[in-house]
Amino acid sequence: MNRNDFKSMSTDELWALHEEIATRLAAALTAEKSVLENRLRRLQRGIETQHATGDAKSPGAKSSDAKSATERRPYPAVVPKYRNPERPSETWAGRGKTPRWLAAQLKSGRRIDDFRIRHAA
Repeated sequence: MNRNDFKSMSTDELWALHEEIATRLAAALTAEKSVLENRLRRLQRGIETQHATGDAKSPGAKSSDAKSATERRPYPAVVPKYRNPERPSETWAGRGKTPRWLAAQLKSGRRIDDFRIRHAA
């Protein structure tokens, strides 16, 4: 009998066909699920190994792997705009919290422009 001729099949034959299809689908889904779980385990093991060894991919490297949550995108270097006259190695780019040396000078009445670095043009 042709399996594609459903109208001529009895209820028992249709039910047997249904059970065979359900069994095959369950087996296929189980096999696919185990393949995906193994793949996920390998990926997680790779990430754990990467974190444990301290290996980090270079920021410009392209990869098909997903980037880790701790990896940040590269930002351009920010040129300092203000310098401490008492300790010239202390500079501030004007971003983030005001450094203590500058906050103390501003409280004493000096202006922020007094500390600006004059760049040669």
